[in-house]
Amino acid sequence: MKKTCVLVAIMVVSNLAQAQIAKKDWDLPSVNVKTLDGKTFSTGDLDNDGKPIIISFWATWCKPCVLELSTIAELYGDWQEETGVKLVAISIDDARNVAKVPPFVNGKDWDYEVYLDANADFKRAMNVNSVPHTFLLNGQKQVVFQHNAYAPGDENHLYEKVKALVVK
Repeated sequence: MKKTCVLVAIMVVSNLAQAQIAKKDWDLPSVNVKTLDGKTFSTGDLDNDGKPIIISFWATWCKPCVLELSTIAELYGDWQEETGVKLVAISIDDARNVAKVPPFVNGKDWDYEVYLDANADFKRAMNVNSVPHTFLLNGQKQVVFQHNAYAPGDENHLYEKVKALVVK
């Protein structure tokens, strides 16, 4: 009985400690990805002059991902004008599908920076398990918010978070 109580206590303390760590801001990892034209780019070089950055992990085969990015595309010009936010789309399509990404993106006419993470290095570094997975970074490139999945209206919640970061 004592062993069970001790084990439960350890699990509770561990979960509380983990929850506190998850709430803290954490810095963007520096990982090499590829541009749509095949050049290497370090995620550590992502910059937006101290303004917020949205990073959206997505794939061509993921309908909710495409819906989220397409919905945001309709609002993106206004978002940029009001807050200066930058959206960066990270494709996790693997080596078999990576050639499909540039024509797919061109067909969507998204006004985002799009990078390829075919080896899933950045995905692993950001602890992404499923897509869509969206991160919001503050002006110091620290992750301050994240969410998985997409439902219509999620973009409004994301934009409220963006606006809260902008100092007027």
